[in-house]
Formats: sequence, structure tokens, C-alpha cells
Amino acid sequence: MGIIKQLDKRTGITYVYESKAYWDKEKKQSRAKRTLIGRMDPETGEVVPTDGRHRKSKDNVEKDTDYKKMYEKLQKKYEAQEVLIKSLKEEIKQLKAR
Repeated sequence: MGIIKQLDKRTGITYVYESKAYWDKEKKQSRAKRTLIGRMDPETGEVVPTDGRHRKSKDNVEKDTDYKKMYEKLQKKYEAQEVLIKSLKEEIKQLKAR
């Protein structure tokens, strides 16, 4: 078992993995199983735990969800889409009339 640091050249982020070696009986070779631990903080050099989906740990998630704000935001988005659909339908009518 060991700790591996791997730099992602596309993003510049260094990921930290735990590597466990095991023997593959079929191929008769040693193999490694890696498990993501987290990201390396470039400033402090500490490992910041992640869940592997570019998110912080679950402790940082807001526990009190404001459903009223969420509903209002969705309602505004819906209304904007309705206006867009209406204007596109009118534009189609004008183009067909030509």
C-alpha cells in the first residue's frame, strides 16, 4: 500500500491516490488498485478530500435548502422559456407568410 501523487496536465491539479497491489492469477502479474483520496492544495501542500466528482467533501454542503428560492428561480426560467417559444412561433409564422 502506498500513496501516489499524479498531476493532471490539462487542469494543473495534483490528485492523491492510495494504491494497493494485488496478484492477478489469470495474467500472473502484479496489478494495482487505486482509490482517490483527494486533491493536493498547491499553496499549503495539504490533501483536500474530494468525492471524485470535482466537489468538496459532503461537510461543506448546505443543509438548509431554501425551496422557496429554488421554486422562484425555476418559475422565472420557465417564464423566460415560454416567452422565447412564443417569439419563435411568431417568427416561424412570419417566415412562412413570405
